[in-house]
Amino acid sequence: QVQLVESGGGLMQAGASLRLSCAASGRTFSGYVMGWFRQAPGKEREFVAGISRVGVSTIYADSAKGRFTISRDNAKNTLYLQMNSLKPEDTAVYYCAASTGLRVGTRSEEYVFWGQGTQVTVSS
Repeated sequence: QVQLVESGGGLMQAGASLRLSCAASGRTFSGYVMGWFRQAPGKEREFVAGISRVGVSTIYADSAKGRFTISRDNAKNTLYLQMNSLKPEDTAVYYCAASTGLRVGTRSEEYVFWGQGTQVTVSS
């Protein structure tokens, strides 16, 4: 198993940038496809971005393309989400998750390990 802990969330103004981090425990971090999801009040959890085991492949939700960048540092057992040009609609609890799948998935069901989440609030 792997334990995931998100950090970096906070209250930001629209247009600001923020980088979320997800620290993973264990020596098998590189063995997982990783992803970021978010859940806004009254909304279902939605896919934000995913990254392959060695970081070669990335997938982004339409809402994240051009603004967010997912990356990972396997040597540090850390996943990142760089968020630029934040919008109020980005307000949500952001979760990092790990998948044992072969490909980068976009469905929450494909991810088996989850962090506790970190709150990102963007004010206008």
